[in-house]
Amino acid sequence: MRTLGYIIRKEFIQLFRNTVMVRIIFIIPLIQLMILSYTATFEIKVIRLHVVDLDRSKTARDLTGHFSGSPFYKIVDYSNSNKLAEKDILKGRAQQIITIPAGFEKDLNTTGRAKVQLVTDAIDGAAAALMNAYSLSIIQDFKMNLQVESSGISVKEPIRISSSFWFNPELNYKNYMVPGILVLLVTIISMFLSGMNLVKEKEVGTIEQINVTPIKKYQFIIGKLLPYWILALVELLLGLILAKLVFNIPILGSVWLIFLVAAVYLLVTLGLALLISTKTNTQQQAMFLSWFFLVVFILMSGLFTPVESMPQWAQTVNLINPIAYFVEIIRMIMLKGSQFVDIARNLAFLGIYAVLALSVAVWQYRKTT
Repeated sequence: MRTLGYIIRKEFIQLFRNTVMVRIIFIIPLIQLMILSYTATFEIKVIRLHVVDLDRSKTARDLTGHFSGSPFYKIVDYSNSNKLAEKDILKGRAQQIITIPAGFEKDLNTTGRAKVQLVTDAIDGAAAALMNAYSLSIIQDFKMNLQVESSGISVKEPIRISSSFWFNPELNYKNYMVPGILVLLVTIISMFLSGMNLVKEKEVGTIEQINVTPIKKYQFIIGKLLPYWILALVELLLGLILAKLVFNIPILGSVWLIFLVAAVYLLVTLGLALLISTKTNTQQQAMFLSWFFLVVFILMSGLFTPVESMPQWAQTVNLINPIAYFVEIIRMIMLKGSQFVDIARNLAFLGIYAVLALSVAVWQYRKTT
């Protein structure tokens, strides 16, 4: 234990002696949390709309007024030219076009039916679906108002629906994103830095000096990995404090349970980092190999898109994605107040993953290499 203590002490001294590394560990991730929490969102707050009014009637102006009165819509232009509107779409100046044809008011008054055309820029399919839903809702509201005005009788819905939102009553997207971003930052700290630190010993040649010492393999590995396990937990603590003070993210569950899961999860990432370091000889190789796995794991983790929306083969592959487990668990604990029994299955997967990753990594590591 004394030898192990010296190795850990040496790692901390060497780490904190490098002021640039200290900033990378403690300042940059918190800045990333601040930036990503505001920008990593699928919410649509402004929809740029081009109105092509070929009817020029009071009813057409009323329909346009429903859009301009919505806080989600910004009308960038009124015109009587579809070609001009299409140019706005091509230039990215507008996201939607609503075309009100000539005879719109006349058709409503004579037949009770009229047509409008809605064109949506669907480069981003998810955003297009939301924009289309917003527009159809406004048109439906306009239609209901016309029915009220024509009949003079209030139109009541046959079924009254009362909705309630659990766990995120204000539908604040930051509540959904911040816990996942915390997982991302902790993963980068533990996987990138620990892996490159081990490879650095090979690059500078100090690994040869360690090889001829009586230090045992387990002492060297623990001494190298444990400091980053501790630093990642400290980083998580700072992130949780920032999430609460700055974003007012609720933490309904046990903080101790979050750290228990994080402790097991970090064993997985450290095991993967150790495994990568055994297969690489330079920090550059370790960085690119780590980044390859991280990009795949992050994009398939459910951080930005639901896992349930992925193809079945991707969901099957995702069973070996440790980030997916931790993202789901931390959201359950923080936002739902889930207890140990609720997350036991996913935590068991992480525990098995940690044992396998560390076992393979230690087996692959050769003190004499």
